[in-house]
Amino acid sequence: MPFVKVVKSNAYFSRYQVKYRRRREGKTDYFARKRLVGQSKTKYNAAKYRLVVRFTNKQIICQIIYARIQGDFVLAAASSKELPRYGINHGLTNWTAAYATGLLVARRALHKLNLADKYEGVCEPTGEVTMTEALEGDDAPRPFKAFLDVGLKKTSTGSRVFGALKGASDGGIFIPHSEKRFPGYDTESKKLDSEVLKKYIFGGHVSEYMESLEEEDDERFKKQFSSYLEDDVGSGDIEEIYKKAYAAIREDPVFKPSDKTKDWATECKPHKMPRLTHAQRKDAIEAKIAKFHAGRSAAQEEDEDDD
Repeated sequence: MPFVKVVKSNAYFSRYQVKYRRRREGKTDYFARKRLVGQSKTKYNAAKYRLVVRFTNKQIICQIIYARIQGDFVLAAASSKELPRYGINHGLTNWTAAYATGLLVARRALHKLNLADKYEGVCEPTGEVTMTEALEGDDAPRPFKAFLDVGLKKTSTGSRVFGALKGASDGGIFIPHSEKRFPGYDTESKKLDSEVLKKYIFGGHVSEYMESLEEEDDERFKKQFSSYLEDDVGSGDIEEIYKKAYAAIREDPVFKPSDKTKDWATECKPHKMPRLTHAQRKDAIEAKIAKFHAGRSAAQEEDEDDD
């Protein structure tokens, strides 16, 4: 069959439907969102919660969100920028920081819902995959349930997304998941090496890399881990730092705003243009037109004088 050029006719363009704005911007996967947000009609107006994990170049953001017709509402949120308050001052975007941020948002949400004492999660992580189970008794509250929302992130084995998932799960939230995407899972034997996962939880992979890099290339080591060396943090101190941080997060997960050095509202006010009314905008346009005509007439008079 010869090549036939497909010409898009007027009928095609008249029926063309523009995609959603966030799809055009490449920000939202609506195929996944439809399934994460949709709630069974038998559950009426019950909220369906999502653990939303997002990564930037400098921080990790974890939020527990539910959807309404008006838009998405945030129940609780945590950022890895808050981790220095708990003693983690370095590596705020690595796998272990993702675990700590997930743990923080889980404890914060449960504290807000008055479930923190009833569902403590895994206080001492061993690397085993455990699910939060409901308490015994008819009057006991069920565990808080959320679904992982990874956005556009690739769900490859060992991804940092699953570090946040593990942290939130150990924090006491029930998140349906399996062990297949955690570091240490072997696809051939179909088993998870809990020691490898425990190593990642306490930053063992970072300390191992520090030791190997120091032996291979000392100059590169001093450059890459300069902030660690300034604070006298060695490869042997990392595990203890994370242990203390996890205990501190469980002790006080409540959000505390940082101290502001300046009153930015008063600082920005002099530089902010006041909003003009319709009459003021109309007067400004008339003034510009009058100025334009005045300049034009002056130029014509000068030309007449030259003649």
